[in-house]
This record gives sequence, structure tokens and C-alpha cells, in this order.
Amino acid sequence: MNKLEIHGISKAFRHNQVLSDLSFHVKEKEFVSILGPSGSGKSTLFHLIGGLYEPDAGDIVLDAESIKGRKGSISYMPQSPSLLPWRTLRENVVLGAEVQGEIDKSKAEAMIQKAGLGGFEHAYPHELSGGMQQRASFIRSLLSPQSLICLDEPFSALDEFTRLEMQKWLLDTWSEHQRSILFITHNIEEALFLSDRIILLTDRPATVQQEFDVPFSRPRDPSIVLTEEFLKMKQKVHAELKVMT
Repeated sequence: MNKLEIHGISKAFRHNQVLSDLSFHVKEKEFVSILGPSGSGKSTLFHLIGGLYEPDAGDIVLDAESIKGRKGSISYMPQSPSLLPWRTLRENVVLGAEVQGEIDKSKAEAMIQKAGLGGFEHAYPHELSGGMQQRASFIRSLLSPQSLICLDEPFSALDEFTRLEMQKWLLDTWSEHQRSILFITHNIEEALFLSDRIILLTDRPATVQQEFDVPFSRPRDPSIVLTEEFLKMKQKVHAELKVMT
């Protein structure tokens, strides 16, 4: 059974058609990245999956149930960590679970320690680096009970070194907890390093241009980005993106 199924969704705002007959799926425990031109509607797609908007046509199905227009069905991590400034790190990471009434304090503490955030449990967001805030935000997503996590360019604001470090940490953490992930990025290398599959969207109105199965085995070492096979795959994806721009 597929975890997430997008069936022919379309969305327009006034006379601006953003998505058109868009269909794809994300399997259980699969990591799927979405690539597309700027302004192609990737964030609108996440808002539809999260129930903030309703599609004009089509359906969104999660675990065999329609979630069209239903809030709270997914765990969502936006571009900025969105930690509440008046809550400590520990209080922030349990927020999603707290809303659902499913707090597991021992699990939260274990994940904080494993993320290298031990000793910062009582720190407030302004006392944390960008990478530490992103780790806390992702832990919050993992502790939430929803089966699908949507990540909207979570590393775009980080410097290159921190970004690479966070990509490796994300893969290590995901491989241990194995949740279904839908990931938006503009970075081809990031998509190839992280994903099982890449979905390429067209410019507006966005629909699926092409899908790529990522052939690299797991676990993945950062050195894979220097291999000939990786570079050829990167060129292939880039060529498809270039056709659309």
C-alpha cells in the first residue's frame, strides 16, 4: 500500500493556475525529493497536502484515506525551524507530540542526546546555532505521530559546511527511524544524495515532467558526490531541468 498518493490535483488562485493534473506517490519508508523551477508551486503543493488549501480538482490520499482539506495529517518542517521563542529546546521538540497527546519524554531525551544537543535541553532558540535549530525542528517532526514528514528546503539558509553536515545527519537519523519523507529542494546534488526517487516538476502550471530512480545504495557516504556515476546522474537531471527553463 502506498503511503501518500496524489491523484490529478489542480490548484489556481484567481486566474493564476499553479498546479495542473499533478499525480505521484510516496511509498512507505521512502525518501522522495521534488525539484522544479522557482515559483513552480512546490510550496503550494505542501500546503495542499497539509490541508491549508483544498485542491480545485483531484484527491490527496494518505494511508488509504483522503486527507483533502484536513489539517494535522502530516508532520511539516518549513524552511525556517519555526521554534517557539518562549519554549526551551526540550519543550519545542515535544510540541507536535504534545498537541496529539502522545508525549514520550524518554524517547525525546534519547533523540536530543543522539542529535548532539545534550546540555542544551533548557536553552532557548536564540541561544542555538542554525544547525542546532534545524536538528531540533527535525526531532520535533520525528516525535510527531504522523506517518509522513514534508520538508520544505530545510537547509537552504545554512552555510555550505553546515548544510553538508545536516544532510549526513538527516540520512543517519532517517535510516534509524524510517519515516516516509517528501523533500523540496532546488539543489540537484542534495536531492541525489538524500533520495530514493526524484520527481521533476514543470514550470507553472506545474505537473510531473519526469521521475528519476536514484541508483545509489544505502547507507551513503558523502564521498559518493565525487564519483563518476554520481556526476553523470547529476548531469542527466540538470539537462532535464535546463529544458524547462
